[in-house]
Amino acid sequence: MNFSAVAPKVFKAVLALDAAAREGLDPVLVELVQIRASQVNRCAYCIDYHTSDARKAGENEQRIYQLSAWEESSLYTEKERAALELTEAVTLLPEGVPDEVYERAAEHFAEQELAQLIALVLTVNAWNRMNVTTRKTPGTV
Repeated sequence: MNFSAVAPKVFKAVLALDAAAREGLDPVLVELVQIRASQVNRCAYCIDYHTSDARKAGENEQRIYQLSAWEESSLYTEKERAALELTEAVTLLPEGVPDEVYERAAEHFAEQELAQLIALVLTVNAWNRMNVTTRKTPGTV
């Protein structure tokens, strides 16, 4: 299904939410969060899309390759680790967001920035669910 053609109002609304969620966040962090959520959700289209955008934002290959094992890697800052941990907790929401995960993120992000990060995670999850459900794969429009 070409979701944007079939449901253009919904697609445009998610695009607007995506643009609003990115405001004030570091572009590299945005892409790391979007790649990681897409890995967890197994969205091949979004992984492909965001790894390309991460490179354009200045991210290096080694950090992109190690993202699926970020907890064992020494390549990420404490702030990035807090964002990735929160990303996984929000993406796997049925398990909840533990207080310590939220508090660790709040130590590294001001309240407004944390709100933007949460919005970014929920937005990438919307994209993942849209693209996985409609079987969108890399190389498709």
